Amino acid sequence: MSHVTPVDAESYRETFDIQQVIDRLDDHQDGYLNAYHACCGRHLGQGRGDVLALVHEDTAGQVSRLTYRELDQQSARLAGWMAARGLGVGDRIACMLPRSPQLLVAVVATWRLGAVYQPLFTAFGPDAVDYRLGRADTRLVITDAANRHKFDGLESCPPVLALGGASEAYPQDLSWDEALASEALQDSPPRLSPDAPFLQMFTSGTVGKPKGVAVPLSAMPAFALYMELAVDLRPEDRFWNMADPGWAYGLYYAIAGPLLLGVTTHFCEAGFSAEGALAFMQRHDITNFAAAPTAYRLMKASGLFDNAHETLSLRAASSAGEPLNTEVVSWVESALGCPVMDHYGQTETGMTCNNHHRLEHPKHIGGMGVPMPGYRLVILDAEYQELPPGEPGVLAVDIERSPAHFFPGYTWQEKHPFAEGYYLTGDVVVRNEDGSFQFAGRDDDIITTAGYRVGPTDVENSVLTHPAVAESAAVGQPDEIRGEIIKSYVVLRDGFEASDALADEIRQQVRERLSTHAFPRVIEFVDELPKTPSGKIQRFKLRADAAEKA
Repeated sequence: MSHVTPVDAESYRETFDIQQVIDRLDDHQDGYLNAYHACCGRHLGQGRGDVLALVHEDTAGQVSRLTYRELDQQSARLAGWMAARGLGVGDRIACMLPRSPQLLVAVVATWRLGAVYQPLFTAFGPDAVDYRLGRADTRLVITDAANRHKFDGLESCPPVLALGGASEAYPQDLSWDEALASEALQDSPPRLSPDAPFLQMFTSGTVGKPKGVAVPLSAMPAFALYMELAVDLRPEDRFWNMADPGWAYGLYYAIAGPLLLGVTTHFCEAGFSAEGALAFMQRHDITNFAAAPTAYRLMKASGLFDNAHETLSLRAASSAGEPLNTEVVSWVESALGCPVMDHYGQTETGMTCNNHHRLEHPKHIGGMGVPMPGYRLVILDAEYQELPPGEPGVLAVDIERSPAHFFPGYTWQEKHPFAEGYYLTGDVVVRNEDGSFQFAGRDDDIITTAGYRVGPTDVENSVLTHPAVAESAAVGQPDEIRGEIIKSYVVLRDGFEASDALADEIRQQVRERLSTHAFPRVIEFVDELPKTPSGKIQRFKLRADAAEKA
């Protein structure tokens, strides 16, 4: 493993030029971009086609590998099939697949057309899927037999390209194998404006449905910078980001980020277990690892990793989703034998404030770190005035002085998160005297459970569809492993009796209809919910109650 001397963050920032990063990712230098070219095509042009893009292990432990050349060839055939069906620039193409080579091929083929890739998390139920497909006017869905039923009875289901092809239950489905046997797309990938989207994300809000985030091509330099500076991803690394590519952190930094750098990414299709994670790291000689704090806490609690550094090759570990505590940070260093760095970001912005592995700067356990080069982050008061160190306020991006910032606003203008030239994150943060930042909370009701951000409204609306429920409110309840779990306070309709069986029924319904990560693990039946005089639920009172009872 090559030795890389850390660079002083301040001196790096002084000479930083975003154009140099753009030029590295796209050698046309014509002011336009293409995500396929940046993530795959240019690596072939540089004679790196034989480098592994992906090492994949399925649920049975079978390992497959995909070079950048193979990724190029397969994505060309799939893109040819898509183009023949009339798909092209700007079309949303959605995918609900496990972490698999087919997923990677689908993503890159979509970009090859100048189309927009739309992730669908495999734990989503039909309600979550229906909303996203309808909202985005999705033109094609790619899925497998295990997930096909989630598209039944949707108001707006586009054609389905199915791994395994048509079946008795779904005779109209199109065949993945036939698509991959198509004539390869011969057209050059379209050169698009940096403002053109290449990912269609959705992010949970505290009010109403998830909001659309169309990520523009101008995000690619920021993704690459995060991988280089915060994660310290090097050409020879064997990188495993455990996050699911159905979510921003997994899609941005287990797929787009490593491919932008031309490095090998690893997919483990099996669900998480501490035993499985240890064996996977050992088998694939993982050198650079990223996960949510929940994974580290579960690994620690298992006791299996206590002397793991003797058999592991880890050089760097990264964590995102919520702050790590001192105990876990110390444990990673002694048990896994490498430093772990906390990173902060959002679906809207990508990662913006990090404890960078590659950069030298003040690092505090539980702290967010310092702004990534290309960003100026500030703390604002209620009047949007910048606050001095030590005073808590809302973390914001100074857009004019942040050349790496790419968020243009929500796709369908669901909310206006800008004020006075700043993007407001909604997170309450303190800046330290040394220029580093410290998380202090949120100014809204978002629940962070096992690294997933869940808006309470989604959960509440799903609970309300049960015929016994008159009112409901969802909050986060502190939990040692997951950080928070979802707790629902439920007011029943007349004629219904509170019982464990009814709580189970409500829980199960939300799990099936909404998603397996956003259901209430705890349900408490109450006579009434605390409200303001105008009738708004006071979730802060319920949060305090949940914390006390936990």
